[in-house]
This record gives sequence, C-alpha cells and structure tokens, in this order.
Amino acid sequence: MKDVATVVLDAPDTPSATPARAAPQLRVAAAQAPGFVQCETRWRHAPEAVTAPGHRDAIVVSRWTCDGEPPDMVSHTGDPTRHCIAINLRSSSIRFLCGGMPVFDGRLGAGAVHVTAPGIATSAVYASASDVLHLFVPQSVLAACYADQFGHAHDGDLRLDDPFFHADPALERLGQALAVAHSQDPGLGRIFADSVALAIVARVVANHFQRIASSTRAVTTLPQWRLRRAIEFIDANLSAPIGLADIARSTGLTRMYFAAQFRRTTGMRPHEYLVRRRIEHAQDLLRGGDGSVLEVAMRCGFRSQAHFTTVFKRFVGDTPHCWRVKVTSTPGSSHG
Repeated sequence: MKDVATVVLDAPDTPSATPARAAPQLRVAAAQAPGFVQCETRWRHAPEAVTAPGHRDAIVVSRWTCDGEPPDMVSHTGDPTRHCIAINLRSSSIRFLCGGMPVFDGRLGAGAVHVTAPGIATSAVYASASDVLHLFVPQSVLAACYADQFGHAHDGDLRLDDPFFHADPALERLGQALAVAHSQDPGLGRIFADSVALAIVARVVANHFQRIASSTRAVTTLPQWRLRRAIEFIDANLSAPIGLADIARSTGLTRMYFAAQFRRTTGMRPHEYLVRRRIEHAQDLLRGGDGSVLEVAMRCGFRSQAHFTTVFKRFVGDTPHCWRVKVTSTPGSSHG
C-alpha cells in the first residue's frame, strides 16, 4: 500500500477576505511520508488523514484499483462535507449509480471525470480491470479556487451538483501525473503533487460553471433552408473526407453555432448524422451488389475496410458481408 498524499490549502478565514485573483497557497502536511497516493482498501473511503483535526482543509488523494473478476460491486453513502472528484485512469466496464439513479452502464473511457457532491450516495459494479483516482476536496479549497477563477467569493457554500461523467483529456493527464507523483524525488514530488492537485480542483470548478453558463444560453433551431443546404452538402460528399468546418461553411455559419443549431434541430451531432448517412448509402450499394466491400467502403468515405466493418456493425448489427448475404438471399427483403 502506498502512502497517502495530503495536500493542505491555506484558505482565508472568510471568503470575503480572498483578494481577487490571489493564487491559493498550498502546503503538504509535514507528518506525511514521501508517498502521495494511498491505495483504497474500501471504495471511496477517504484515508484516515481526512478526519484528522489538522487536515480539515486538506485535499486527500487516494486510488481505487480492481481486476473485475468476478465483477466488483461497491458502494458508499457519501462524504458529509467533501466533494469527491473521480478521474478514470483506464478504460473499464462499469455500471454506476449516483443518488440511486443509473448514470452510466457500459465502457467508460480513460479521462472520464465524475464529481460527487457531499452526502450523495454512489454505487458501482466494475466488470473489468479498473483504475480510478479519487480526490476528496473540502469546501475551503473549492471556495479559494472559485475566488481565484472569477475574482470574487462565491455566495454561500459551493455545491457541484452534476450526476454525469464528462470526458476531459486535460484532467486525465493531470490525474496520471498525480498518480505517479509518489515515484518522484520526495522534495520535488511533494511540490509537484501540491500544484497538480490544486490544478485538478481548479479545472473541475471552471468546467462546472462553464457548463452551467452554456446550458443557460438560448440555442435556436436551424432554419429549414440551412438544414436542407447542410443535408444536400453531406449527401453530395459522402465519399469525401469532409468535416464539421466544411458542412458549417456550406450553410454560412461558424462551426460552433452550426453544430449547436444542427443538434437542437435534428437531435444528432453533425458527425453522427454524416456517419449514419454513409452507412445508409453503403446499405444501398451493398443491396444492389455494387462492388466489393472494400469498394463500397471507399465510395462511402471510410478510410479502410476494417474501419468500415467496425462502424457498419455498430449501426446495423452485422458485418457488411453478412448483411449483404442476408438481404440478397431473401427476395424482396428490405432488411436495414
């Protein structure tokens, strides 16, 4: 078992005392050993250091790993005062519930981040090998990060309520760096862990309020003439390596504005719609016996037969070859 990393933030006595854009100061508890990340013996149970009187303002970091054989069922009633930031360090199969609500069931990629507010119960079933970094963050650290981000104190306690996972490559890299901090030179590693732990919390706070701001902005639907122009452009370029910028340009809109309006209008991201149309076009070609599977793949904009087969099977349930055999051996079939 590795030693625990306890990162202590010297927060001001009152939020109003926080100077605008003042960088929070960190120190590592002197009593801690050179290691920084302790392996959890129980899922999401913060190490004992978190309850010690001198560590009430500490970010405590621990790591949960399992092999998933047999599936590992775990649960936690929720820390009463601290947020728990979970960073998935490797791709794993998981069923996750937050506050009794199913949140995720499937393959969770590395870099997926979940933030649990104080007092929220969580449970999970890990069906494959898993590696998760947990940061237990007190209110004082959140408040200092918020004040540093926005230049003023938050009105009341911060509560980051969002039951869903969010992918963040930057947080994945920071998490990986923190996970191996214990292998650094003790002096350098301690300073490094301080900085990385605080950077993780600061980014989580910034991401949370950015999502809130984005969700409150009104997004209008795409006018029918713009939607028609986008669809016509896509259909005319199914074999070409077009991207979001190309489709948006055909409608006269910026990428971000077009993507938001297109999704609000169709319920799909532009890329999802493009791939779906390519698969539908491929089905037409396969049904008509028009060329080999490789030729169909190239005519539908896929970079290789293997890539085409993978995407086709995900949408249709069969490989292109098997699907062609089925539909061509059944007279009048419109299998799709």
